[in-house]
Amino acid sequence: MNTICRKFSGCLAVAVATLLPATLPASASENVVAPSAGDLAAAVSVAAQPDAIGLARSNFRQVDHIEPQRITMGEKGFPVYTLNPDFVRGIAGAPAGVLRSVAVTATADSGQKATLQAMPEGPGKWVAASVFSGNDEESLSARLRPGSVLLNEPQINGWYELRPDGVVLLQASLPQSPVGKLLPLSEYQRNVHGRYADKLPGSDYQRDGGIGFAQAAPPAAVDTGIPVSILAGLIAAGVAGIGLVLVTVWRKRRLTPR
Repeated sequence: MNTICRKFSGCLAVAVATLLPATLPASASENVVAPSAGDLAAAVSVAAQPDAIGLARSNFRQVDHIEPQRITMGEKGFPVYTLNPDFVRGIAGAPAGVLRSVAVTATADSGQKATLQAMPEGPGKWVAASVFSGNDEESLSARLRPGSVLLNEPQINGWYELRPDGVVLLQASLPQSPVGKLLPLSEYQRNVHGRYADKLPGSDYQRDGGIGFAQAAPPAAVDTGIPVSILAGLIAAGVAGIGLVLVTVWRKRRLTPR
């Protein structure tokens, strides 16, 4: 089992964001389609299986340097959406996010937490794909208003509340808009189009082996514990399209992949 370090005190990790197809609503201002109750139950059930618990145990060993005697898996799944390439392109009716995974929190008997990502693998089938340290997905989901979903913009490790009328940035390693401010979907689409549209899979940028992605202006100092100079360097080190993403982790998480 390979381990990817996601702490800058160790080494830099590059994660692959899986962009899953989703049913497109008539307008990007409508809510994305949520997983069914059956899908959520199936994802939570997968998280309770021995191989998933083994992934969580490996993460606790590698990140927290503990050997839990008991690991409790959460009974609730938290849908996580990722930025939709069709929304970036400006395709009419494309929602801002597509479903990426269902997050389930794992808690060690010592109190440390990790997050298992269950991903769909065919109709009605879910697999335990990876485990991250901490429980950001659960804590951020608790802040969502009814009718909103949790949206990740992986290039900046940005977490948003996606509402029918816009997005609200909850936290990010490289914030491109003020935290807590509602950004209309039309404006958000223009922003991400400007940042990523010419770097999507199949673009000249990707074919030419380009790296990095543009920012309108250098970000102000970010309270991440990581020097801004390093964060700026990561931008230059970064992304060949929406499919391959550089994840600068706000809380210095670590990933244990399947």
